[in-house]
Amino acid sequence: MTRSLGDYASCFGQIEQKWQAYWRDHKTYEVGDDSSKPKYYVLDMFPYPSGEGLHVGHPVGYIASDIIARYRMLQGYNVLHPMGFDAFGLPAEQYAIQTGKHPRDTTEKNMARYEEQLKKIGLAYDWSRKIATSDPCYYHWTQWVFLKLYHHWYDTDRQRACPISELVSHLAEHGTRGLAAATHKPVELSPHEWQALSAREAEEVLQCFRLVYLDDALVNWCEALGTVLANDEISGGLSVRGGHPVRQKKMKHWKLRVSAYAPRLMAGLAELDWSDALKSIQRNWIGQSLGTEIVFDVVGGDQKLKIFTTRADTLFGVSFMVMAPEHPQVLTLTTKEQSPAVKEYLAAVASQSLRERYLAKSSPTGVFTGSYAKHPLTSDTVAIWVSEYVLMDYGEGAIMAVPADDERDLAFAEHFALPIAQDHKSIAGLDGMSQEDGICEVEKRLREKQCGWPKTSYKLRDAIFARQRYWGEPIPIAYDGGIPKPLREEDLPLELPSVEDFAPRGQPPLSLVPEWRSPQGDPLEVSTMPGYAGSSAYYLRYMDPHNSKALVSQEAARYWQNVDLYVGGAEHATGHLIYSRTWNMFLWDIGVSQAPEPFKKLLNQGMILGESQYIHRIKGSQKFVSYGLHQQHSTQKIPISIHLVRKGELDKEALRKWRPDFEDAEFICDNGRFLCEPATEKMSKSLFNTVTPDEIIAVYGADTLRLYEMFLGPIDQPKPWSSEKIAGVQRFLARFWRLFHQDGEFTVSQDPATDQELKVLHGVIKAARQSTESFHFNVAISHLMKATSELTKLECRKQEILEPLVVLIAPYCPHLAEELHSKFGHQGSVFHLARLPDHDPAWLKKDHYELPVSVNGKLKFKVVAATSATEAELKEMIQGHSQFVQATHGREVKKWIIRPGAIVNLVVS
Repeated sequence: MTRSLGDYASCFGQIEQKWQAYWRDHKTYEVGDDSSKPKYYVLDMFPYPSGEGLHVGHPVGYIASDIIARYRMLQGYNVLHPMGFDAFGLPAEQYAIQTGKHPRDTTEKNMARYEEQLKKIGLAYDWSRKIATSDPCYYHWTQWVFLKLYHHWYDTDRQRACPISELVSHLAEHGTRGLAAATHKPVELSPHEWQALSAREAEEVLQCFRLVYLDDALVNWCEALGTVLANDEISGGLSVRGGHPVRQKKMKHWKLRVSAYAPRLMAGLAELDWSDALKSIQRNWIGQSLGTEIVFDVVGGDQKLKIFTTRADTLFGVSFMVMAPEHPQVLTLTTKEQSPAVKEYLAAVASQSLRERYLAKSSPTGVFTGSYAKHPLTSDTVAIWVSEYVLMDYGEGAIMAVPADDERDLAFAEHFALPIAQDHKSIAGLDGMSQEDGICEVEKRLREKQCGWPKTSYKLRDAIFARQRYWGEPIPIAYDGGIPKPLREEDLPLELPSVEDFAPRGQPPLSLVPEWRSPQGDPLEVSTMPGYAGSSAYYLRYMDPHNSKALVSQEAARYWQNVDLYVGGAEHATGHLIYSRTWNMFLWDIGVSQAPEPFKKLLNQGMILGESQYIHRIKGSQKFVSYGLHQQHSTQKIPISIHLVRKGELDKEALRKWRPDFEDAEFICDNGRFLCEPATEKMSKSLFNTVTPDEIIAVYGADTLRLYEMFLGPIDQPKPWSSEKIAGVQRFLARFWRLFHQDGEFTVSQDPATDQELKVLHGVIKAARQSTESFHFNVAISHLMKATSELTKLECRKQEILEPLVVLIAPYCPHLAEELHSKFGHQGSVFHLARLPDHDPAWLKKDHYELPVSVNGKLKFKVVAATSATEAELKEMIQGHSQFVQATHGREVKKWIIRPGAIVNLVVS
């Protein structure tokens, strides 16, 4: 069948394939470091390539970023818009365990599928810069960053990372005296003591300061996944991935000293163009608190117990102290007599999942350590307890309990019959003071005794940096007699070996590989890096992806600086953004990154919701009832494929083919129809409500899909998908196409435009540009639709009007725009040759306006006045109006208040 080129609906497939081939063959979107142009860097949070491929909810952010990338191209920017894949991680490994297929094979297949789908949508990615975290050429530099972190510590006075060699020199000359360093464990050494340490002992000290370090502590262990999880990978005591129970387990593991960067992470938010909501989430996660650090001496020894409080004015109300079960001093503060009870309690707490542990209990739990602390100002002794209601995530992981002022402390004291100090402010002479003055007074007394100081505390804790799994970046550490020994940079990349058994068997899979040794023959670390490792600095690698000598060259980093627009889901508001900001700040400290923050502006796209369909089965039977009759029975809701439903009615025979176990099903209809229950929910394979972009593109085209997803509503809000409504968007594109065609032929004249046509053009230029630049894509599309309708009514087919309109719609519908642009005789891409049109304000001025006329402050009528009318002309027009006499009741006008363009008020007697 011959297709008419005048019918857009019949030829969009040819047009889209033609221009996608052109972009590929001419490398239209490949960019270099062109200093003659201003740069603009647009980045999507790169996807994990699952075997299911993309559904129509996935491309929302990609289309939004693509619109901005193309828009900036048309403004003359050199636009970097890359794409890659977050290819390591648990999902691929779990799939490999289930199917027996190597995760490398399934991941590569899935990446190819994603790339094919993304190209079909017509996204302007520079595919020459594609990266995958599972590629040794890429994770070479992830391992390189690990080594740099390992060889640095954090100076809290200078607020920057410094070489570990500087720390070693300081220890040799001064010991820990005068050392301002971020550490997870207090260390006090003289120069002589440092120099007397063995190699193993010296490394144990340095591990307290390195930015990546080994720590023997309780971790979040997920038995089902066989790995340690970070706090942001847990929700309600269950793993975010799979919903498996998580419990506490003591083990040695690698950690990243994220906490050292907490002050900078907090301060840096002020300079970012992020939403207030997202900044608030970040601030809450970092958790800055202004308070006081107080040191309690432990009775009968040299130990001290630090606490952090925001209410130093309650210090004289302390009745006892409580440590979190994870506190590193629990066992050292436990007396011999109390040791069995404390160990039993710790074991009980560790055996619980986090969900069980943090659920509200009918009564408090805890155990006495047997030790006492001395009150720093009164010298009274207070008992030291351990309880799960105190968390390591707050302050120092220990509290001074003030039951007179705190409900949790009071409940604990009453349960264990502990003393409760009353009238403590009067005793301390703080009675009558405001809270602020009381805190200042107590801090003054503490400073005088050198046992307390003002302090800013952060909730942010160091992040786990190891997984006891196979499919991840190998950690470039060997062990010499148990001492960590970093690999040399020239030995990178340390490549992940191929193994047949990926499942954890109580130990990491790499521990079962006999040849897993360094070039020097030392055993290598058997854990792999966590999922966030590969995505923490990937934006820098995109700047210079083929550099075999450096993560990124200084020239490329100086040119591209950082990401101008970062687009992705709000689910990454904590973990990914915290870790990537931390890595970038570290790389800034060592001179690699050229900007202190990685992402200048961040846009979170809203989710597209699917149209689920359910049928109701009478419990215990194979009888199904039409929706509406289900309330008469006890039924079970069963999700079914949305492709089995047409206009709410079930195709029963198609259901039987889809579910052979329903072959004998009996359907109870309602007036001859069997209706399904609709629901708007997250698109999910388990709900059978996913729609792939491939099937939409095959029927309607990529430009229609792009336009429809942006037209659904505000980009940052959730939106319901409707396959039935997408045809309306395609009809708009057909109307737009017909502006340029008549009887199947491209028909555009060189006639001069009329004033009315120019008003339409300059109005839509201004509105569409403003809306696009503020990310109100749905509003911009509405203006384009309105302008198309107005120009259709005016029968406008003039190049002076239509050619700028093509450029204006190009970011949204690039295939359509390219085709029309070429029909004007241009040889090359619209995104290389054209520039966005600017509106002329002169064409937007109104000739007339509506002017309200009030009498004694009450609106009586309105007149249409010329914008050029003088006050005298307005007065004459109003007096001659048919309603003037009735409005004034024939009375004399005492005063005329005339504000041209605004209002006229007549004051009558």
